[in-house]
Order: sequence, then structure tokens, then C-alpha cells
Amino acid sequence: MDDAIRRNILEVIAAGHDLTLATLREDGWPQATTVSYASDGMSIFFGCGSQSQKARNLGRDDRISLTINLPYGAWNEIRGLSLGGRARRLTDPADLARAGQAFMKKFAPEISQYLADAGVEMAMFEVVPQAISLLDYRQGFGHAELVTVA
Repeated sequence: MDDAIRRNILEVIAAGHDLTLATLREDGWPQATTVSYASDGMSIFFGCGSQSQKARNLGRDDRISLTINLPYGAWNEIRGLSLGGRARRLTDPADLARAGQAFMKKFAPEISQYLADAGVEMAMFEVVPQAISLLDYRQGFGHAELVTVA
């Protein structure tokens, strides 16, 4: 992957707060939901209730698509990305700590009130990207760069 494209992808990932996540329901239909996320480089983390529809969908099929869109004032400022990959449920304490640190760095102190809610068992996931389409209208209307991730 070209260094300039990698930098732009990392900028979009770091600057966004929410993403739209598409998973596959049991009946095969896609389900898109909005989730807040945190990141560490190209690693994107999100959490949800362990019994939620998202968690159940990912337990059956870990393939995902997502989009991150940054705020803009005019069309020639549009930046974002769409990504296809897999969502890996984190169970290793070191992986969970890394994801937790990323969330604390991005969302503290707001996240503290949600961590105190012991009534919801959480599942934490890491997105493993396979293909990324970087959208950057600053380089022209509809400009996109498609990269595969090894």
C-alpha cells in the first residue's frame, strides 16, 4: 500500500467517531447499524452487547462491511472510507486491554459512565480489513482509491 494512501486512511480512521457496520442476519439479509469505535493504527475496535443482534450475526458469519464518513461543509471536502473485512471477537486479556486503552484515549471521560454499568455483558471486536476504498473528493468529485490489505 502506498504510504500517502496509508496516511490518508489512518487520518480518516483516527478522525471519525462513528461508523456504519453491516453484518449478515441469520436470514441472509444485511443489517447496518451505527457504532462508535476506537482505533490503534489500522486496528478498528467496536463493542456491543454480547447478546445483541450484531454479536449473534458475527457469531455465525464474521464478514463485515463498514463506512466511516468525516463531517464536511461542501462536496469538495468529502472524505471517508468503506472497508470490507472480518470482525474478530476479542477474548485475550491483552487484546481486550489494548482495545480498552484505545476507547479510553478517544472517549474519556464520557466512556466511564458506560463502563460502570455492570448490567450489560459486552463483546469487543477488532476489524481485520481485507479491502479499503478511500474516498477523497479533495482530489476530484468521486475520487476513490481501492487497496487490498495483506
